[in-house]
Amino acid sequence: MDPYRIILADDHVILRQGMKALITETAGLEVVGEAGDGYQLLRLLDEVQADMAIIDISMAGLQGIETTRVIRKKYPHLIVMILTMHKNKEFLYHAISVGARGYLLKEDSDIELFSAIEAVRKGAIYVSKLLADELSEDLPRLIKGRRNPSSDLLSERETEVLKLVAEGKTTREIGELLFISPRTVENHRAHIQKKLDLSNTAELVRYAFQKGISVPTL
Repeated sequence: MDPYRIILADDHVILRQGMKALITETAGLEVVGEAGDGYQLLRLLDEVQADMAIIDISMAGLQGIETTRVIRKKYPHLIVMILTMHKNKEFLYHAISVGARGYLLKEDSDIELFSAIEAVRKGAIYVSKLLADELSEDLPRLIKGRRNPSSDLLSERETEVLKLVAEGKTTREIGELLFISPRTVENHRAHIQKKLDLSNTAELVRYAFQKGISVPTL
């Protein structure tokens, strides 16, 4: 039987090496690639066939939530498991809502990694036991997607703009990155604030972090 192929994406090299060592010691599993951020991962997926990507939620460049969103559109067969230090249920919800099948805390990864891999391979959604216990009442509702977060009101381009605002980019920098004019950036920002009923940059940044649209780089 062919090995189950896994790609690791984390900007901490030592953590990637530790995960790789654990995985390669297990029969039937193989690490077929490593990436330091979301952009590297997406380029790698054009070259390497994989069954699963284990992605850190906090990476420089394209972060884990947005990387997952892109993967689910471009590679719908690929299973994504989020690896994170964040215990915030908003991050968990947002990860599940964009298509992640697992949400594994780094502090639990040495104990729960293989249980998580096996669970998502069989079609289940896996959440670290610590979070699953804390969110026992909310978890079924979150996984079934019964909530309707206000972030769903944003278009894909507005989400991109909001993410860059939260990263501290100026209007000019956002325009250059997205190949749009500064005036268009300002129009998008105004629409975002109106849709979300937010009035300033601090509120936009807080909202982006709470919803997992952007995550502070650790």
